[in-house]
Amino acid sequence: MGNTFGKIFTVTTFGESHGTAIGAVVDGCPAGIALNEADFLADMKRRRPGKALTTSRKERDDVTILSGVFEGKTLGTPIALLIQNKDQRPDDYANLKHIFRAGHGDFTYYAKYGHRDYRGGGRASGRETAARVAAGVIAKKILGELGITISAKISQIGNIRLIDKKSAEFAKKLLHKAKGEGFSVSSEVACRINGVKAGIGQPVFDKLNADLAKALMSIGGARFIKFDACSILAGISSGEEMRIIIAFKPPSSVGDVAKKGRHDPAIAPRAAVVAEAMAALTLTDHIFRDFSGRLDKLKKIW
Repeated sequence: MGNTFGKIFTVTTFGESHGTAIGAVVDGCPAGIALNEADFLADMKRRRPGKALTTSRKERDDVTILSGVFEGKTLGTPIALLIQNKDQRPDDYANLKHIFRAGHGDFTYYAKYGHRDYRGGGRASGRETAARVAAGVIAKKILGELGITISAKISQIGNIRLIDKKSAEFAKKLLHKAKGEGFSVSSEVACRINGVKAGIGQPVFDKLNADLAKALMSIGGARFIKFDACSILAGISSGEEMRIIIAFKPPSSVGDVAKKGRHDPAIAPRAAVVAEAMAALTLTDHIFRDFSGRLDKLKKIW
């Protein structure tokens, strides 16, 4: 329960932070989309840990396509994507076996299931987002064929708004300080979506902005979403550029009981590409749903 996203274009992610591997199964993808493992490299690199201002965990995050693709094109069948956990260190969390960390899902997972994976948060770890990014690559390819683009970038670190090179340098210094001294800071990501035609979205309970908000709020650490005023009206796209701000809390477990754990001083530097992926998955699903809204569209396909 809760591991599958979408209604027609669906994504199920699996795996834990320090398990053997993580991955995703994408279903509902049309046949004939050009896809190979090299297509995943750019976005996976953007989310990859081990950079100067992120967690010191080092993962290549290479994606292996297990099914759903033949001779470089999608088959229309489920696409299984696998990402190995190479730099797993479960022993770093041995002291947390009987401790619930503040600000994490340790207690709530235990309260729900009566059994939890304490190794870096298990399923609740930010590591899970690598699978989302991989699935998002496929959604972006579909949207690209329709002329739709999605771009997200860091817009704020702590109380520093990134508006020019000078503010970006201040933000880098703050992140270096946070990582060196063992504290964390809040952050924001700004996402822009262009090329979505008017009329995409569903009425009442499945509004496009409601589903986008759900998708983006499902990213670990997300705390609020802000939309612009005119791109989605009554839950349906107006054809204007969509602008969305996603705010993240300071990461937990920085300098607390997880002394050996490896954590980011801020979420946004690696969350921008995750936001793009979740927006892409939402839009792709809604566009596919849209064909049931008008008979003339069904006739054109038929």
